[in-house]
Amino acid sequence: MSFDSLQDLLIHQLRDIYSAEQMLVKALPKLKEKASTEELAKAFAEHLEETENQVARLDQVFEMMGERSGGVKCRAMEGLVAETDEILDEDGNDAVLDAGIIAAAQRVEHYEISAYGSAKAFAALLGLSEIVKLLNESQEEETAADKKLSLIATAEVNARAAGTHPSMAAKTA
Repeated sequence: MSFDSLQDLLIHQLRDIYSAEQMLVKALPKLKEKASTEELAKAFAEHLEETENQVARLDQVFEMMGERSGGVKCRAMEGLVAETDEILDEDGNDAVLDAGIIAAAQRVEHYEISAYGSAKAFAALLGLSEIVKLLNESQEEETAADKKLSLIATAEVNARAAGTHPSMAAKTA
């Protein structure tokens, strides 16, 4: 694809996001399965549903633009998912693994927030207000997912993980 216009770049960005969301639809069930707490598993299940809706929203965007969705592979998400898989493949203390899963999932959310933000800015400059609204809805969901993961981490998981260190256990005994 040649980038001769901002619309060309927007289409490429949207295809990249689409690829990323498709990868997440496959990855999120693994995160849910590995989570050791009901709250974390529920957060991943809810985000899977949101991600499926985001894919549908992107399908709608492509239809509105008269474009196809495929043709780009999101290398960044591929790497983020690979890093997450490394954590999922490890054994160890459940709380520590949950903390690692949350950290990896938040890196994914931050990437998506940024990707939607850039695409939204391009669409706004092109006067594509309906597309901006759809992209904004997805970006807001990504931001909310990130905040939920932060809350789970700071309210419980990270403290439990810290308590697994022998020096922490001696202080609490």
